[in-house]
Amino acid sequence: MNREQIIAALDEEIARLQQVKKLLQSTSGRSIDGSGAAVKPASKRILSPEARQRIAAAQKRRWAKQKKETSASPAKK
Repeated sequence: MNREQIIAALDEEIARLQQVKKLLQSTSGRSIDGSGAAVKPASKRILSPEARQRIAAAQKRRWAKQKKETSASPAKK
């Protein structure tokens, strides 16, 4: 292969890859390089004070249960 044939083969490959890129962009609805529509970050969930109290109480019960189980069965060595 001479230099001109190599360059022609590269140009054909580049053209083929550009066609594939266009095809993929049209099917996905956004561009491959990430310049498509910006994704909105998820909004932070807001809990009511009552919900926070219920969650805190449940966690304290879990900790108490775990502490009770740990103290009831001494560690074996």
